[in-house]
Amino acid sequence: MFKRLRRTRQNPIIRQMVAETQLSKDMFIYPYFVTKGSGIERPIAAMPGISHFSPDTLCRDVEACLRLGLNKFLLFGVDEPKSADAHSAHDPRGAVPTALRRLKAEFGSDAYLITDVCVCAYTDHGHCGVLAGNTVLNDPSIALLAQMALTHAQAGADMVAPSDMMDGRVAAIRQTLDQNSLEHTAIMSYCIKYASSYYGPFREAAGSAPKQGDRRAYQMDYRNSNEALREAEADTDEGADVLMVKPALAYLDIIRRLKDHSLLPVACYNVSGEYSMLKCAAQQGLIDEAAMVMENMYAFARAGADIIITYHAKELLQKVGCKSSKHKKELNKLRKKWVFSLLLINFAARNNFYGCKTRFCALDSFL
Repeated sequence: MFKRLRRTRQNPIIRQMVAETQLSKDMFIYPYFVTKGSGIERPIAAMPGISHFSPDTLCRDVEACLRLGLNKFLLFGVDEPKSADAHSAHDPRGAVPTALRRLKAEFGSDAYLITDVCVCAYTDHGHCGVLAGNTVLNDPSIALLAQMALTHAQAGADMVAPSDMMDGRVAAIRQTLDQNSLEHTAIMSYCIKYASSYYGPFREAAGSAPKQGDRRAYQMDYRNSNEALREAEADTDEGADVLMVKPALAYLDIIRRLKDHSLLPVACYNVSGEYSMLKCAAQQGLIDEAAMVMENMYAFARAGADIIITYHAKELLQKVGCKSSKHKKELNKLRKKWVFSLLLINFAARNNFYGCKTRFCALDSFL
Protein backbone atom coordinates (compact mmCIF):
# COMPACT_ATOMS: atom_id res chain seq x y z
CA MET A 1 0.00 0.00 0.00
CA PHE A 2 1.30 3.44 -0.88
CA LYS A 3 0.52 6.82 0.71
CA ARG A 4 -1.87 9.11 -1.17
CA LEU A 5 -0.41 12.51 -0.31
CA ARG A 6 -2.48 14.16 -3.07
CA ARG A 7 -5.64 13.88 -0.98
CA THR A 8 -4.83 17.19 0.74
CA ARG A 9 -4.05 18.96 -2.55
CA GLN A 10 -7.39 18.43 -4.29
CA ASN A 11 -8.73 22.00 -4.19
CA PRO A 12 -7.78 25.47 -2.88
CA ILE A 13 -9.82 25.10 0.31
CA ILE A 14 -8.01 22.05 1.62
CA ARG A 15 -4.64 23.31 0.40
CA GLN A 16 -5.16 26.47 2.41
CA MET A 17 -6.32 24.49 5.42
CA VAL A 18 -3.16 22.36 5.61
CA ALA A 19 -0.67 25.02 4.47
CA GLU A 20 2.36 24.99 6.77
CA THR A 21 3.37 28.59 6.01
CA GLN A 22 1.11 31.63 6.14
CA LEU A 23 1.69 35.22 5.08
CA SER A 24 0.13 38.25 6.73
CA LYS A 25 0.19 41.91 5.79
CA ASP A 26 1.52 42.51 9.30
CA MET A 27 4.80 40.88 8.25
CA PHE A 28 5.64 43.50 5.60
CA ILE A 29 7.78 46.63 5.81
CA TYR A 30 7.78 48.98 2.82
CA PRO A 31 10.95 51.01 2.06
CA TYR A 32 10.91 54.63 0.89
CA PHE A 33 13.59 56.96 -0.49
CA VAL A 34 13.12 60.47 0.90
CA THR A 35 14.53 63.72 -0.45
CA LYS A 36 14.17 67.37 0.53
CA GLY A 37 11.78 69.71 -1.21
CA SER A 38 8.10 69.54 -2.08
CA GLY A 39 5.96 68.10 -4.83
CA ILE A 40 8.62 65.51 -5.72
CA GLU A 41 7.78 62.01 -6.87
CA ARG A 42 10.68 61.05 -9.11
CA PRO A 43 10.73 57.51 -10.57
CA ILE A 44 13.93 55.53 -10.10
CA ALA A 45 14.97 54.04 -13.44
CA ALA A 46 16.82 51.10 -11.90
CA MET A 47 13.82 50.13 -9.75
CA PRO A 48 10.60 50.22 -11.80
CA GLY A 49 7.63 51.25 -9.67
CA ILE A 50 9.76 52.88 -6.95
CA SER A 51 10.32 56.65 -6.61
CA HIS A 52 12.07 59.34 -4.64
CA PHE A 53 9.55 61.26 -2.51
CA SER A 54 9.63 64.63 -0.81
CA PRO A 55 7.95 64.71 2.62
CA ASP A 56 4.61 66.02 1.29
CA THR A 57 4.22 63.47 -1.50
CA LEU A 58 5.49 60.78 0.88
CA CYS A 59 2.55 61.53 3.18
CA ARG A 60 0.10 60.96 0.33
CA ASP A 61 1.71 57.67 -0.61
CA VAL A 62 1.84 56.48 3.00
CA GLU A 63 -1.85 57.29 3.34
CA ALA A 64 -2.56 55.02 0.36
CA CYS A 65 -0.50 52.27 1.99
CA LEU A 66 -2.38 52.62 5.26
CA ARG A 67 -5.65 52.07 3.41
CA LEU A 68 -4.22 48.76 2.19
CA GLY A 69 -3.30 47.75 5.74
CA LEU A 70 0.41 48.38 5.17
CA ASN A 71 1.61 50.37 8.18
CA LYS A 72 5.36 49.87 8.64
CA PHE A 73 7.84 51.94 6.65
CA LEU A 74 11.62 52.06 6.34
CA LEU A 75 13.02 55.46 5.35
CA PHE A 76 16.27 56.16 3.49
CA GLY A 77 17.59 59.68 2.96
CA VAL A 78 18.91 60.72 -0.46
CA ASP A 79 20.28 63.83 -2.18
CA GLU A 80 21.84 65.21 1.00
CA PRO A 81 25.15 67.15 1.04
CA LYS A 82 28.10 64.76 1.05
CA SER A 83 31.23 65.27 3.11
CA ALA A 84 34.09 63.31 4.66
CA ASP A 85 32.50 63.51 8.11
CA ALA A 86 28.92 62.89 6.88
CA HIS A 87 27.60 65.73 9.05
CA SER A 88 24.35 65.90 7.05
CA ALA A 89 23.49 62.38 8.29
CA HIS A 90 22.54 63.79 11.70
CA ASP A 91 21.19 67.18 10.60
CA PRO A 92 17.75 67.66 12.24
CA ARG A 93 16.70 69.60 9.13
CA GLY A 94 17.58 66.71 6.80
CA ALA A 95 15.14 64.86 4.60
CA VAL A 96 14.56 61.91 6.95
CA PRO A 97 14.00 63.90 10.19
CA THR A 98 11.74 66.31 8.31
CA ALA A 99 9.72 63.41 6.88
CA LEU A 100 9.50 61.75 10.30
CA ARG A 101 8.04 64.85 11.94
CA ARG A 102 5.55 65.33 9.14
CA LEU A 103 4.46 61.69 9.10
CA LYS A 104 4.02 61.61 12.87
CA ALA A 105 2.01 64.84 12.77
CA GLU A 106 -0.17 63.42 10.01
CA PHE A 107 -0.66 59.81 11.09
CA GLY A 108 0.48 59.53 14.71
CA SER A 109 0.74 55.96 15.89
CA ASP A 110 -1.10 54.61 12.83
CA ALA A 111 2.24 54.48 10.98
CA TYR A 112 5.25 52.68 12.44
CA LEU A 113 8.36 54.49 11.24
CA ILE A 114 11.78 52.86 10.91
CA THR A 115 14.91 54.59 9.66
CA ASP A 116 18.02 53.22 8.07
CA VAL A 117 21.11 54.28 10.03
CA CYS A 118 24.14 54.32 7.75
CA VAL A 119 26.26 57.14 6.35
CA CYS A 120 27.09 55.75 2.89
CA ALA A 121 24.64 58.19 1.21
CA TYR A 122 26.11 61.09 3.20
CA THR A 123 29.87 60.60 2.76
CA ASP A 124 31.76 61.99 -0.21
CA HIS A 125 33.56 58.64 -0.59
CA GLY A 126 30.45 56.40 -0.38
CA HIS A 127 31.66 54.17 2.44
CA CYS A 128 29.63 53.34 5.54
CA GLY A 129 31.87 55.10 8.05
CA VAL A 130 34.78 57.45 8.62
CA LEU A 131 37.51 56.79 6.08
CA ALA A 132 41.25 57.12 6.74
CA GLY A 133 43.26 56.29 3.64
CA ASN A 134 41.71 53.06 2.42
CA THR A 135 40.43 51.97 5.83
CA VAL A 136 37.00 52.55 7.35
CA LEU A 137 37.62 53.37 11.01
CA ASN A 138 35.34 51.44 13.32
CA ASP A 139 35.14 53.42 16.56
CA PRO A 140 34.86 56.95 15.11
CA SER A 141 32.16 55.58 12.79
CA ILE A 142 29.99 54.18 15.59
CA ALA A 143 29.97 57.56 17.35
CA LEU A 144 28.68 59.11 14.12
CA LEU A 145 26.05 56.40 13.69
CA ALA A 146 24.84 56.82 17.27
CA GLN A 147 24.35 60.54 16.66
CA MET A 148 22.42 59.79 13.46
CA ALA A 149 20.16 57.33 15.28
CA LEU A 150 19.54 59.88 18.04
CA THR A 151 18.53 62.54 15.51
CA HIS A 152 16.05 60.15 13.92
CA ALA A 153 14.59 59.02 17.24
CA GLN A 154 14.16 62.60 18.43
CA ALA A 155 12.32 63.38 15.17
CA GLY A 156 9.85 60.55 15.75
CA ALA A 157 11.36 57.25 14.59
CA ASP A 158 9.79 54.27 16.34
CA MET A 159 12.73 52.05 15.41
CA VAL A 160 16.22 52.64 14.07
CA ALA A 161 18.00 50.14 11.84
CA PRO A 162 21.81 50.32 11.67
CA SER A 163 23.01 48.81 8.39
CA ASP A 164 26.69 49.82 8.44
CA MET A 165 28.21 46.61 9.88
CA MET A 166 30.58 48.37 12.28
CA ASP A 167 31.45 46.34 15.37
CA GLY A 168 29.76 47.61 18.54
CA ARG A 169 27.37 50.03 16.90
CA VAL A 170 24.22 48.47 18.41
CA ALA A 171 25.60 48.94 21.93
CA ALA A 172 26.59 52.53 21.16
CA ILE A 173 23.18 53.36 19.71
CA ARG A 174 21.32 51.70 22.59
CA GLN A 175 23.39 53.61 25.16
CA THR A 176 22.91 56.93 23.35
CA LEU A 177 19.16 56.46 23.05
CA ASP A 178 18.78 55.43 26.68
CA GLN A 179 20.84 58.37 27.90
CA ASN A 180 18.45 60.69 26.07
CA SER A 181 15.26 59.14 27.53
CA LEU A 182 14.53 57.25 24.32
CA GLU A 183 14.59 53.80 25.87
CA HIS A 184 11.38 52.87 24.04
CA THR A 185 12.95 53.38 20.60
CA ALA A 186 13.63 49.91 19.21
CA ILE A 187 16.65 48.71 17.24
CA MET A 188 16.44 46.42 14.22
CA SER A 189 20.00 45.41 13.46
CA TYR A 190 21.23 44.52 10.00
CA CYS A 191 23.29 41.99 11.94
CA ILE A 192 23.91 39.67 8.99
CA LYS A 193 24.59 41.83 5.97
CA TYR A 194 26.64 40.26 3.23
CA ALA A 195 28.94 42.01 0.76
CA SER A 196 26.57 41.26 -2.09
CA SER A 197 26.17 41.99 -5.78
CA TYR A 198 22.40 42.30 -5.26
CA TYR A 199 22.61 45.92 -4.04
CA GLY A 200 23.29 47.59 -7.40
CA PRO A 201 19.91 49.25 -8.08
CA PHE A 202 19.76 50.57 -4.49
CA ARG A 203 23.14 52.24 -4.82
CA GLU A 204 21.87 54.05 -7.90
CA ALA A 205 18.67 55.05 -6.08
CA ALA A 206 20.49 56.31 -2.99
CA GLY A 207 23.66 57.59 -4.66
CA SER A 208 25.66 55.49 -2.22
CA ALA A 209 28.15 53.50 -4.29
CA PRO A 210 31.73 53.68 -2.94
CA LYS A 211 34.03 55.78 -5.09
CA GLN A 212 36.99 53.52 -4.35
CA GLY A 213 37.37 49.97 -3.19
CA ASP A 214 34.45 47.91 -1.89
CA ARG A 215 32.79 47.01 1.41
CA ARG A 216 34.18 43.54 1.94
CA ALA A 217 36.34 44.71 4.86
CA TYR A 218 33.21 45.29 6.96
CA GLN A 219 30.27 43.52 5.30
CA MET A 220 30.19 39.73 5.56
CA ASP A 221 31.81 37.20 3.24
CA TYR A 222 29.01 35.29 1.48
CA ARG A 223 30.94 32.05 1.91
CA ASN A 224 30.37 32.13 5.67
CA SER A 225 27.40 31.05 7.77
CA ASN A 226 28.85 30.30 11.22
CA GLU A 227 30.16 33.85 11.28
CA ALA A 228 26.60 35.05 10.70
CA LEU A 229 25.54 33.49 13.99
CA ARG A 230 28.44 35.17 15.78
CA GLU A 231 27.28 38.52 14.39
CA ALA A 232 23.74 37.80 15.56
CA GLU A 233 24.90 36.83 19.04
CA ALA A 234 26.96 40.00 19.37
CA ASP A 235 24.08 42.28 18.37
CA THR A 236 21.67 40.39 20.62
CA ASP A 237 24.01 40.91 23.58
CA GLU A 238 24.32 44.61 22.69
CA GLY A 239 20.55 45.17 22.83
CA ALA A 240 19.07 44.57 19.38
CA ASP A 241 15.31 43.96 19.36
CA VAL A 242 15.07 42.50 15.83
CA LEU A 243 17.74 40.72 13.78
CA MET A 244 17.94 41.02 10.02
CA VAL A 245 19.42 39.00 7.18
CA LYS A 246 20.31 40.91 4.00
CA PRO A 247 19.96 39.97 1.14
CA ALA A 248 17.17 37.41 1.40
CA LEU A 249 16.73 35.29 -1.72
CA ALA A 250 20.24 33.84 -1.93
CA TYR A 251 20.45 33.49 1.86
CA LEU A 252 17.42 31.40 2.81
CA ASP A 253 19.72 28.98 4.60
CA ILE A 254 21.01 31.84 6.78
CA ILE A 255 17.47 32.93 7.63
CA ARG A 256 16.71 29.35 8.70
CA ARG A 257 19.86 29.04 10.80
CA LEU A 258 19.22 32.37 12.49
CA LYS A 259 15.59 31.45 13.23
CA ASP A 260 16.70 28.17 14.80
CA HIS A 261 19.45 29.90 16.77
CA SER A 262 17.76 33.03 18.12
CA LEU A 263 14.68 33.83 20.17
CA LEU A 264 14.46 37.35 18.69
CA PRO A 265 12.20 38.19 15.72
CA VAL A 266 13.95 37.57 12.40
CA ALA A 267 13.64 40.00 9.49
CA CYS A 268 14.89 39.60 5.95
CA TYR A 269 15.46 42.27 3.32
CA ASN A 270 14.26 41.42 -0.19
CA VAL A 271 16.78 43.82 -1.71
CA SER A 272 16.81 46.01 -4.80
CA GLY A 273 18.61 43.54 -7.08
CA GLU A 274 16.12 40.80 -6.24
CA TYR A 275 13.27 43.24 -6.89
CA SER A 276 14.59 44.70 -10.14
CA MET A 277 15.44 41.30 -11.66
CA LEU A 278 11.79 40.28 -11.37
CA LYS A 279 10.57 43.60 -12.69
CA CYS A 280 12.86 43.48 -15.73
CA ALA A 281 11.98 39.86 -16.48
CA ALA A 282 8.28 40.70 -16.20
CA GLN A 283 8.66 43.64 -18.58
CA GLN A 284 10.15 41.23 -21.12
CA GLY A 285 7.22 38.85 -20.68
CA LEU A 286 9.51 36.12 -19.38
CA ILE A 287 7.75 35.43 -16.07
CA ASP A 288 4.44 35.67 -14.27
CA GLU A 289 5.46 38.48 -11.92
CA ALA A 290 2.65 38.19 -9.38
CA ALA A 291 3.07 34.43 -9.05
CA MET A 292 6.84 34.65 -8.67
CA VAL A 293 6.64 37.46 -6.11
CA MET A 294 4.22 35.43 -4.03
CA GLU A 295 6.46 32.36 -4.30
CA ASN A 296 9.42 34.41 -3.05
CA MET A 297 7.45 35.83 -0.13
CA TYR A 298 6.41 32.35 0.97
CA ALA A 299 10.01 31.18 0.60
CA PHE A 300 11.17 33.89 3.01
CA ALA A 301 8.45 33.01 5.51
CA ARG A 302 9.05 29.26 5.13
CA ALA A 303 12.76 29.81 5.80
CA GLY A 304 11.83 31.45 9.09
CA ALA A 305 11.41 35.18 8.48
CA ASP A 306 8.90 36.84 10.81
CA ILE A 307 9.31 40.19 9.03
CA ILE A 308 9.82 40.84 5.31
CA ILE A 309 11.18 44.14 4.02
CA THR A 310 10.27 44.35 0.35
CA TYR A 311 9.69 46.88 -2.42
CA HIS A 312 6.90 44.58 -3.63
CA ALA A 313 4.78 45.15 -0.50
CA LYS A 314 2.46 47.89 -1.74
CA GLU A 315 1.78 46.34 -5.15
CA LEU A 316 1.37 42.91 -3.57
CA LEU A 317 -1.31 44.14 -1.17
CA GLN A 318 -3.04 46.07 -3.94
CA LYS A 319 -3.36 42.89 -5.99
CA VAL A 320 -4.45 40.83 -3.00
CA GLY A 321 -6.98 43.55 -2.18
CA CYS A 322 -8.40 43.40 -5.71
CA LYS A 323 -8.80 39.62 -5.44
CA SER A 324 -10.36 40.03 -2.00
CA SER A 325 -12.83 42.62 -3.29
CA LYS A 326 -13.80 40.33 -6.17
CA HIS A 327 -14.28 37.48 -3.71
CA LYS A 328 -16.44 39.68 -1.48
CA LYS A 329 -18.62 40.65 -4.44
CA GLU A 330 -19.14 36.99 -5.30
CA LEU A 331 -20.02 36.22 -1.68
CA ASN A 332 -22.50 39.10 -1.62
CA LYS A 333 -24.19 37.78 -4.75
CA LEU A 334 -24.42 34.33 -3.19
CA ARG A 335 -25.71 35.82 0.05
CA LYS A 336 -28.50 37.63 -1.80
CA LYS A 337 -29.52 34.36 -3.43
CA TRP A 338 -29.62 32.71 0.00
CA VAL A 339 -31.75 35.53 1.41
CA PHE A 340 -34.19 35.35 -1.49
CA SER A 341 -34.45 31.55 -1.17
CA LEU A 342 -35.07 31.77 2.57
CA LEU A 343 -37.73 34.43 2.09
CA LEU A 344 -39.52 32.20 -0.43
CA ILE A 345 -39.35 29.23 1.95
CA ASN A 346 -40.62 31.35 4.84
CA PHE A 347 -43.46 32.74 2.71
CA ALA A 348 -44.38 29.23 1.58
CA ALA A 349 -44.37 27.96 5.15
CA ARG A 350 -46.52 30.82 6.43
CA ASN A 351 -49.10 30.21 3.73
CA ASN A 352 -48.88 26.44 3.96
CA PHE A 353 -47.93 26.16 0.27
CA TYR A 354 -47.21 22.66 -0.96
CA GLY A 355 -48.23 21.27 2.41
CA CYS A 356 -45.19 22.85 4.08
CA LYS A 357 -45.60 23.09 7.88
CA THR A 358 -42.10 24.38 8.76
CA ARG A 359 -41.47 28.06 9.29
CA PHE A 360 -38.15 29.83 9.01
CA CYS A 361 -38.56 32.88 11.22
CA ALA A 362 -35.01 33.29 12.42
CA LEU A 363 -33.65 34.98 9.31
CA ASP A 364 -31.89 37.67 11.33
CA SER A 365 -29.77 35.17 13.22
CA PHE A 366 -28.69 33.51 9.96
CA LEU A 367 -27.79 36.78 8.28
